[in-house]
Amino acid sequence: MKKIKLQELKDSEILEQLEEARKVLRNSRFQYGVARSLENPKIISNTKKKSRNFLLFREKDN
Repeated sequence: MKKIKLQELKDSEILEQLEEARKVLRNSRFQYGVARSLENPKIISNTKKKSRNFLLFREKDN
C-alpha cells in the first residue's frame, strides 16, 4: 500500500479516505465477529490509527 501524505490531499480526498477506512474497519469487525478470525489481525488496529490520523489532520487544518 502506498503511503499517503496528508498535506498533499484536498479536504474532499481526506474525507473519501476516511470513509474508506471506516468501511474497512466495519467489515473487518464484522468478519471477526462472525468467524472469530481474520487473515490479518492487525488490520483493525492499523485502520483505527489511520482513521484517527485523518481526523486529527483535518481538525488541525481547520
